[in-house]
Amino acid sequence: MDLKQYIRDIPDFPKKGILFHDVTTLFKQAEVFEYVVNKLADCFKNRNIGYVAGIEARGFILAGALAINLKCGMIPIRKPGKLPSHTISESYELEYGTDKLEIHQDAVKNGDRVLVIDDLVATGGTLLAGVKLIEKLGAEVVGVGAIIDMPDLGGRNILKNYDYQYLVIYEGH
Repeated sequence: MDLKQYIRDIPDFPKKGILFHDVTTLFKQAEVFEYVVNKLADCFKNRNIGYVAGIEARGFILAGALAINLKCGMIPIRKPGKLPSHTISESYELEYGTDKLEIHQDAVKNGDRVLVIDDLVATGGTLLAGVKLIEKLGAEVVGVGAIIDMPDLGGRNILKNYDYQYLVIYEGH
């Protein structure tokens, strides 16, 4: 399936010079969304995954569906101030600035096996911050995944120590 035909490109978002690949148009097509979830689940099945951690916001959608498919729990990784209980945080750099992610301190524990998911990987900073949060809590990251990989922005390189799976490549951005 050619997933690019279901992904909308938005120029100059969130700032001038950035071409944003919007997967929300993919999610609204039931058969395409199911295909994406099944393909990613196939990459990580039989790994004894206890949780899928999804990064705000499109990563939540994907992580929830993957967790159901993989028959495990789902953990939200959010922007600061959005989680109601005690959290830990991790700062990271984006291709257009810096940001921070948080997770509940009791989200996972030593020995838990976690898959970390986001919609796309550009510089890799967001996904790596999510990985670091899981590891700070003592859990094992058994894999990382995304729908879109943008290899020219270097994210693939900073995730090289993890089993990184993706479905679509956008080169040259």
